[in-house]
Formats: sequence, C-alpha cells, structure tokens
Amino acid sequence: MELNRKLVMTFKTTDDKKVSLTVDNPREDLTEEEVKTAMELIKEKNIFAPGGADLASLVSAKVVETDTTNYDLVF
Repeated sequence: MELNRKLVMTFKTTDDKKVSLTVDNPREDLTEEEVKTAMELIKEKNIFAPGGADLASLVSAKVVETDTTNYDLVF
C-alpha cells in the first residue's frame, strides 16, 4: 500500500470562480494557522492569475490522504 498526502488550498478569484493549489507531501505537523498564513501570503503577493483573474479570497484548505493498493497482474 502507498499512502499519499496532499494539501489542497482553495481560493476564489476576482471573476468569482474557485481555483485550487495543491502541495504534495505536506509536513505531518502542519498547523491550521500556518496554512492560513501561507494562503494569505499567496493571495497578497498576487503571483497566480488563473484565467487572467487575481486571487480574491480564501475559501478552504484540507489535507487529503489517499491509500493506493497496486496489484501485480503478471502471471
């Protein structure tokens, strides 16, 4: 089994659409305050413009874990 973790940060843009940024393998001890601070910095620095629109507000953040089981089908 292989466990994958991703931090998914969702923002709303100035054209009222939602956009998500994903970070692979976030730290295990990542705090809610650290995530919020990072998201506010991303929005403040205005370095992403998905579809030409700026990030306007923070919507949500979550850590998603997926557990993958691969099967060897070679006989």
